[in-house]
Amino acid sequence: MATPESATSYNAATVMVDANVERGLGDKPAFIDPERSLTYRQLQAETCRAANVLADLGIGREARIALLMHDTVAWPAMFWGAIRAGIVPVCLNTLLTTDQYRYMLADSRAQVLVVSAGLLEVVAPVLDELPALRHVIVDGGATGDHPRLADLLAAAPDSFDTADTHPDETAFWLYSSGSTGAPKGVRHVHTSPQYVADTYGRNILGIAPDDVCFSAAKLFFAYGLGASMALPMSVGATTLLMPERPTPESVRATLKAGNP
Repeated sequence: MATPESATSYNAATVMVDANVERGLGDKPAFIDPERSLTYRQLQAETCRAANVLADLGIGREARIALLMHDTVAWPAMFWGAIRAGIVPVCLNTLLTTDQYRYMLADSRAQVLVVSAGLLEVVAPVLDELPALRHVIVDGGATGDHPRLADLLAAAPDSFDTADTHPDETAFWLYSSGSTGAPKGVRHVHTSPQYVADTYGRNILGIAPDDVCFSAAKLFFAYGLGASMALPMSVGATTLLMPERPTPESVRATLKAGNP
């Protein structure tokens, strides 16, 4: 594959997901949460299903979708599935208020919200106030009148023609903390995960395929996204995901169970 500097066509899902299958790591666990695990081959199929779900909803390239999800294997499936389709996931902090979600969903003009069932009640009061929002999909638990993510994925094909994106095309958004004003949506390009992996993961940490990784920082944080996805996926390592809020007790239990 061409390097980021020389490539004219570059999709981060191809580099972070498909490349691991192509180099013989397809049966290796990619993500493990307390209830499910996905190998790299299963992750590849699940991201294709996610891309097909979004395409069937009429979501086009460069449109935004919001992920308000706990850290389970569904999170990377939707994140990389959107990127595979050239759609831009906007990663939202799960610890915010209804008003903060109103602001971020309006600011990003997200057309789809994928939300964990346990977080639906926090964001539900503002859903009718967002003219750009066309679809709400719920992951796990009670969904109200909204479709269930698992049902949509199960019905979708497991192959997809990956979007022909460019190295410096926007791949995803992360919001700043807003400590000096309103939170800002920070755009990251398709090559960002690989640069993080090459400079920090390989050169500083020396991350290797046999590593098992865990980050107490959640996936919606820049550090969590790097430590739990960009770094391990760049070499085909395994990541443990913890859905609940990190506390000394929950982190200790995850470390004991997963031995990262």
